[in-house]
Amino acid sequence: MKKVLMIAGDFTEDYEVMVPYQALLTAGVCVDVVCPEKEKGDTIKTAIHDFEGDQTYTEKPGHRFVLNASFSYLKLEEYDGLFLTGGRAPEYLRLDCRVTDIVKYFMDLEKPVAAICHGVQILTAADAVRGRTLTAYPAVKPEVIQAGGLFLDREPWEAVTDRNLVTAPAWPGNVEILKSFLKLLGVRITG
Repeated sequence: MKKVLMIAGDFTEDYEVMVPYQALLTAGVCVDVVCPEKEKGDTIKTAIHDFEGDQTYTEKPGHRFVLNASFSYLKLEEYDGLFLTGGRAPEYLRLDCRVTDIVKYFMDLEKPVAAICHGVQILTAADAVRGRTLTAYPAVKPEVIQAGGLFLDREPWEAVTDRNLVTAPAWPGNVEILKSFLKLLGVRITG
């Protein structure tokens, strides 16, 4: 059974933690969802972002998501892949040195990494996009370029794969990012 580490935090986008978590479990992948400074059984508050014709997304309160693993007890060698959720959480998660070290670990070993929406901010903070082709929420484009990445403008429902890295602009891309991530993990779904 494949095992994935998912990093989330307060005000992670609801669909960008809940949908990948449940879909990966459905595909037979074990998923540990963690947050710095929180333990197994603690909750994070999520936010629901929607595209309603404004200049940017709107934000509404989401659900409480129960973490099923403790950040402080991670053994990275147990994981086959890493999933970085989006929303507002990445803007502060990227300030945690252990989070960026985790990203470097997975990227250096070329293990599968998925980052959706603003989750790419954690990749840029870890200096993990240099020379890579990727996408993200459009407001993250300047950071990707500054960090040496090649940013591709994509529709919200699309995803971009570059070697071990798959990225998508927003939660409408959950289907494509998950298909690509499962493929990178070597998980086939038949039915």
